[in-house]
Amino acid sequence: MTDTLEAPKKSMSTLPVQGALCCYKHMDMPSASNGLLTIKEASTWATKHIGKIVTPANIAYLIQYGRVKKIGENGSTQVSLCDLQRYYQSYNGSRETGFKERLGDDLNWALSFEQYKELETTKHVHRLHPYKGKFIPQLVEYFLDSHTDNFKTSTYFNKNDIILDPFSGSGTTMVQACELGMNAIGVDISAFNTLIGNCKVGKYDIADLSYEIKKITEKLNSYIKNFNIVKFENKLLHELSVFNNRYFPVPDYKYRLHAGEINETAYATEKEKQFLPIYEQLIREHGIQLNQKRHETFLDKWYSQHIRDEIEYVYEELKKIENISTKKIVSLILSRTIRSCRATTHADLATLLEPVTTTYYCRKHGKICKPLFSIMKWWKTYSKDTIARLLQFEKLRTSTFQLCLTGNSRSINIFEQVKRKNPNFGDMLEQKKIQGIFSSPPYVGLIDYHEQHAYAYDLFGFERKDELEIGPLFKGQSKEAKQNYIQGIADVLNNCKRFLADDYNVFLVANDKYNMYPIIAEKAAMVIVNQFRRPVLNRTEKDKSAYSETIFHLKEK
Repeated sequence: MTDTLEAPKKSMSTLPVQGALCCYKHMDMPSASNGLLTIKEASTWATKHIGKIVTPANIAYLIQYGRVKKIGENGSTQVSLCDLQRYYQSYNGSRETGFKERLGDDLNWALSFEQYKELETTKHVHRLHPYKGKFIPQLVEYFLDSHTDNFKTSTYFNKNDIILDPFSGSGTTMVQACELGMNAIGVDISAFNTLIGNCKVGKYDIADLSYEIKKITEKLNSYIKNFNIVKFENKLLHELSVFNNRYFPVPDYKYRLHAGEINETAYATEKEKQFLPIYEQLIREHGIQLNQKRHETFLDKWYSQHIRDEIEYVYEELKKIENISTKKIVSLILSRTIRSCRATTHADLATLLEPVTTTYYCRKHGKICKPLFSIMKWWKTYSKDTIARLLQFEKLRTSTFQLCLTGNSRSINIFEQVKRKNPNFGDMLEQKKIQGIFSSPPYVGLIDYHEQHAYAYDLFGFERKDELEIGPLFKGQSKEAKQNYIQGIADVLNNCKRFLADDYNVFLVANDKYNMYPIIAEKAAMVIVNQFRRPVLNRTEKDKSAYSETIFHLKEK
């Protein structure tokens, strides 16, 4: 293996372009004659090619991450049409065709919401905090709003109706109900999930929130100055920059990686070992303590000592906040921050493997990366982002009621609990009752809904109720686990029926590969009147295989 990355055997600018020119016969682009496009021209071509807006920033991303070859220098950067064609070959209907070949022709492709960019599927408060297993807001909006189409031939809900989500999770249904002028109740067994949902639909004094964030940030900055961590990290970043520029040049390294010209595992392993002594020397020079002495809790295991100290410092400061609403949203900012500061690789942030306290080769970024040594960067980023999202939602929200309750949906008295929390909403609820349910129940044996936020439970001291989860990962997918799951979901529906209006509509989103929902409906004395199958695109899991889920429409039997 050579010390530096060898140049590719052929420059992309010297490759034949005759095949690319045919695509420009009917396109008025200045650089069409040589088969190369500027970034702006590439965005125009891609937008026409896939029928979806592709911005210059999207093309720049493809260059940065090696999906297409960068030709020329900054200011005169171009890309090859051949590269763009290869990257976008899954579009123009072939993606839909491929899904239907594997999953069946009854897929409703319109419910893939392929036309929406991530910025739109994670709009405003929907991205205040990460959460595994949530559905996108466009799906909720599709079934709640008043439009009809070839698939949704009836309107099920109206403005000012009350909607229930007995598996509230991160509160997506409540948020969309608020945006659509509907009232909503969420119920969740997880106290932290309830915090997330209520923070999303809460109202805030932005001036007070900004003041408290600024105060904590200034105090954290002063606290950090008492340690060697800033000097150490600046030196480490310099050494990494020099090393990565030499051995993992951007974007050439990633492009050659995607082209199969580099054995990633062998090359990365060698370079990891090569940089490690530099890192270890800096640790010794600056007296950095990596590991905590205790390993009893999640916070003990997954955070370096200095990160843990900063977390505790900020937590003590936020406890001093007097405004309850401000304190809750600042707590969510801190939780989001510490989630991003766990001692793991960037690629394994969502699925933790083992704590990482050394520099490592990052498959996500294609270079040697480092662990985090301070929460400051993410604290500032998420504080600013949270305020921006709250302001965005404030312009869209309606004057309606939304409330998430912590409780067991199999037995909770919704009327009683709502009235206790909000008497005005409680009075409306008793008069109108709940018009229906829109929810995504947990999948059997897939996620531990408490464990995914273990850091928050440790820090805030919430009571965990893992044993009351329906279908958690730790119970597996055995025959007994499936039977318990069926009974659990049916029990929830039977309890919720007590609070539903006559002629209610229930919509449950699930991937029912074990065919459990017909049995669940029977046990709840309901009938499945319709099913809408949708492809699930852009999954965050590492398994990118074709995947679908069904929206079951249930009514009283």
